[in-house]
Amino acid sequence: MHTQEIKIILFSFIALIFGGALLLSLPFAHNGELRFVDAVFTATSAVCVTGLIVKDTPVDFTPFGHVVILSLIQIGGLGYMTAVTFMAVMRKQKIGHRDRLILKESLNHPGMDGLVRFLKIVFASIIIIEAVGMLILTLRFWVDMPFGKAVWFGTFHSISAFNNAGFSLFSDNMMSFRGDFVINMAIPLLVILGGLGYIVLLEIYNFRRDRLLRISTHTKIVLWMSGILILIGMILLLSLEWNNPKSFGGLDTYEKILAAWFASVNYRTAGFNSIDFSTLTDSNLFFSTFFMMTGGSPGGTAGGIKTTAVALALIGVWYTLRGDTNAHIFRRSIAQYQINKAYAVIFVASFYVVMTTIILSEVEHLPFLRILFETTSAFGTVGVSTGDGGVLSYSALFSDWGKINIIVLMLMGRVGVFAFTIIIVGKAVESRIKYAEGKVII
Repeated sequence: MHTQEIKIILFSFIALIFGGALLLSLPFAHNGELRFVDAVFTATSAVCVTGLIVKDTPVDFTPFGHVVILSLIQIGGLGYMTAVTFMAVMRKQKIGHRDRLILKESLNHPGMDGLVRFLKIVFASIIIIEAVGMLILTLRFWVDMPFGKAVWFGTFHSISAFNNAGFSLFSDNMMSFRGDFVINMAIPLLVILGGLGYIVLLEIYNFRRDRLLRISTHTKIVLWMSGILILIGMILLLSLEWNNPKSFGGLDTYEKILAAWFASVNYRTAGFNSIDFSTLTDSNLFFSTFFMMTGGSPGGTAGGIKTTAVALALIGVWYTLRGDTNAHIFRRSIAQYQINKAYAVIFVASFYVVMTTIILSEVEHLPFLRILFETTSAFGTVGVSTGDGGVLSYSALFSDWGKINIIVLMLMGRVGVFAFTIIIVGKAVESRIKYAEGKVII
């Protein structure tokens, strides 16, 4: 991991955020008053594909503001440096070694070989998936609105869903479509595809095309973890909320299953909601923080610790408890340094989230669990929230200082906790000195 390239990626995100905030601050981009801290918050939420809002997107922003937000989502989901590099490729400009290193870090690509070809495939995949999503959503929205408006709504929500952003042009997000089969299938599937990672999508495509190709351990872990987490999330929601009159209690069985599926998918990666999260039980709010911390998978549009890090940590714990030093899965050994890295990522991420939660609970004087839910949602770039009592996120109740903390967490979750920490503490220089082994009792 190259520190210089990571810094360039981080600063490109920051530049994009402030550029977007300035555009949103223009008089014809918003309705009524828009303080600059709220403009920065909105731009950060869009660039980091989070979905937390302190302004009502369809009401407080004009059509121009909506275009700005959508552009920030699209560029932020892919990564600014990746987008710039792709434009250079399309202009047939030569891509230097430094640009390739930045592109490699931005896409979480395992190597330098075939990087430009991979980038072209990524863009083609994005266009195809978002276009299919737009078509399905447009046809559905056309039932309730004029065709031109349906096309815009279909385009906005398709891009927002695939990039795991969770921004909506409906003030109640997707609550009006809680029992709608098309919406409850299309948006979660777009969210899942965006959260799997481009490497996984490409490998699945190649596997379908060539049956002899072997699926990598990385892809197997991503697919298994994604499926298991969605299933566990649904089970927890249904079991803990089935008879809760404030959330699932008043719904029929069909709507309960759809709502649980929709919420479970969006728990980890996107900020769409078809139910009011403020009505969930405290136990569900607490358990949901684990899913939000996990986030999506490497190389995709989601943030968080990543499914692979959690999987490696669980594998390491399992084999440690068994007293086996040879950790493996799917008949493939897992290097100990990868497991150690997973432990480090989880520990550092938990430290950031817990410390921010403690500080905000003391400064903002608001309920600890709801602040924990909000900070975890920000770090995981998820975007679901218990709300401010209206249509805005819980962050709308925070002071400017509190909002800045959430902004930093969203940026950290998007760039990656390991990369973010390396920028702060620097990368260790390999020492030629090797000390005698010390014995420690555990």
